[in-house]
Amino acid sequence: MEENLYACHLCTDAFSQEQNLNAHVLTHAKDKPFSCEVCNKAFFKESDLKKHFRTHTKEKSYACGICSKAFFKWSRLNGHVRTHTKEKPFICDVCNKAFSDKSNLIRHSSTHTKEKLYVCDMCNKAFCQKTNLIQHLRTHTKEKPYACDVCNTAFALKSNLTKHLRTHTEEKPYACEICNKAFAWKHLLKKHSRTHTKEKPFACEVCNKAFAWKHQLKEHSLSHAKEKPFSCEVCNKAFPDMSYLKRHLSLHTKENICDICSKAFSKRSHLDNHLRTHTKEKPFICDLCNKAFSTTWNLKTHLQTHTKEKSFACVVCNKTFYQKSNLKSHLRIHTKDKQDVSAYVV
Repeated sequence: MEENLYACHLCTDAFSQEQNLNAHVLTHAKDKPFSCEVCNKAFFKESDLKKHFRTHTKEKSYACGICSKAFFKWSRLNGHVRTHTKEKPFICDVCNKAFSDKSNLIRHSSTHTKEKLYVCDMCNKAFCQKTNLIQHLRTHTKEKPYACDVCNTAFALKSNLTKHLRTHTEEKPYACEICNKAFAWKHLLKKHSRTHTKEKPFACEVCNKAFAWKHQLKEHSLSHAKEKPFSCEVCNKAFPDMSYLKRHLSLHTKENICDICSKAFSKRSHLDNHLRTHTKEKPFICDLCNKAFSTTWNLKTHLQTHTKEKSFACVVCNKTFYQKSNLKSHLRIHTKDKQDVSAYVV
């Protein structure tokens, strides 16, 4: 008689193959003998109950030997340690891109298949992953299950809570490999890195001068205010930059028209932003204070009040501002021409 190697921990049955045991365990779906005394959630295994219980006691048994940060789960600690070692053991079979975390690899893989199996019942938007659908659904339900222990601010996404907590802990996990300067958020590290690499990916189509940031290029376009080499073939209106001409052309083609008030826009994104003035929808949430905005631009402007970063510099006197609108107002001191400012600061 073949020896039964795989025993069910919920009953006396045993099996010769692991897959048979796994199938059998499902028959105990309603039979979860290990219950949490705090919230009554039930589990198949006592070990799972113990792991769950730590979420109530706030006990973090697994500490990083490098920075002492602690975690509820061993798997989370392993993933964290790789942020120090830079180890990326999970490789994409399609493009060989490497990842430090398996979940990031799974997320990345869907960019190759383009398959979106998970569809929202409310708006029909589709997603590659179930987790993304669950997160999206909270924009409809307004559910915010992740609350800050310090100030009780609640968030729809756990990642947003993690970012928010850094406003209390002042943790800066993103360090520059060149000068060791640390940042609380990844996008600030990316911006800082360009001070070392001297990378300037935004080039002027008129004179080829390059800039590290897009807003610097747009501000530079003011210097070409009298030079408008890009003309519309329909109405002969001229522009200092090809990108402005392309936006203008869509006004003639009537591609982006509001169904409610018939207003036309040069870009689809501008139409989307405009539609929210009718629907009052504010889908863009600040990770730090949970304030909601109708456009990504308004959110980005608001974020600068947290980072204290003044991103908009005057090309004439170098004075800096938090908001583009403030820069536009200031520029009129130099130009004395309201129309010029509106046309070239976009």
